[in-house]
Parts: sequence; structure tokens; C-alpha cells
Amino acid sequence: MKHRILSILLENESGALSRVVGLFSQRGYNIESITVAPTEDLSISKITIQTFGDKKVIEQIGKQLHKLIDVLKVTEIEDEEHFKREIMLIKINNTYDQYRKVQDITNAFRGYIISATSNISIIQLSGTNKNLDTYIEIMKKLTNIIEISRSGIISIYKN
Repeated sequence: MKHRILSILLENESGALSRVVGLFSQRGYNIESITVAPTEDLSISKITIQTFGDKKVIEQIGKQLHKLIDVLKVTEIEDEEHFKREIMLIKINNTYDQYRKVQDITNAFRGYIISATSNISIIQLSGTNKNLDTYIEIMKKLTNIIEISRSGIISIYKN
């Protein structure tokens, strides 16, 4: 079993998201992350869900999702076919002496310090789950992490 990502296109209607989430809940499937937003066609939304399961479980979830009236298309995201990213905001408590090191590490991860005071920095990063997890581990060793907010995975086809 491994992490799986599903991309779901559905009609942008009241209750559509609730029905998708309800299906996961009723069947005992865990949602590890979920993002939803309208597509270029405002009548259609895209939901990206990260879950955990083997191929058979994901196929079963897909079949169940297709039965929902609002669902138009369900696709499993394969690593080699898509770009996947997540956005993270992280608030840290850092000293003046640590700030330069935080700035250098953040730049190496292509992040931005979006706010800084004498002892608090708020950083914005985007990247893969692994990339963001690595950044967090580095910051844990260097500073005191106050708060982390992550968006959940978004994806797009490479071609």
C-alpha cells in the first residue's frame, strides 16, 4: 500500500464536495489531504485528494466516485505524468543571529520570507511533500517552529 493521489472533476454545485467526502467517510477511506477550486470553466471544480491504499482500493474508490451524480471524471495521478506541488506557510521563532542562516536555507529551497520581525519569521515555500518535509526538519534543528500551515497537494499534467 502507498500514497495515492486522485484528481476529480465535478460540477461546481452546492453539496458536490460534501458528497465526495461523504463517500470516503462512509467507506472508511482516509483523506490525508484535499484541495478544491474551480477550473478554467467556472461550472467545473477540481478536487485533488491524497489517500492511502493499494491499486485495488483506488480502483474501488474510483468506481464509487463515478456513481456520484456530480462527478465528471476521476483520474489517479501517476508521478511521471504530472507535476505535484504543495504550498506551505511556516512561522518560526528565530534570533537575529539565526536569521541569516534561515534566509540562506529558505533561498536554497526557493522560498520567501514574507514577514520578519526581530524574533519571528513567516516563510512561504512550495514544492513536493518530501521537499517541504526536509525543510521542516532543517528548521526544527535550527529554530523553534511556532506554526505550520500546508495547502494539500495540487497537480497538473506535464503535457
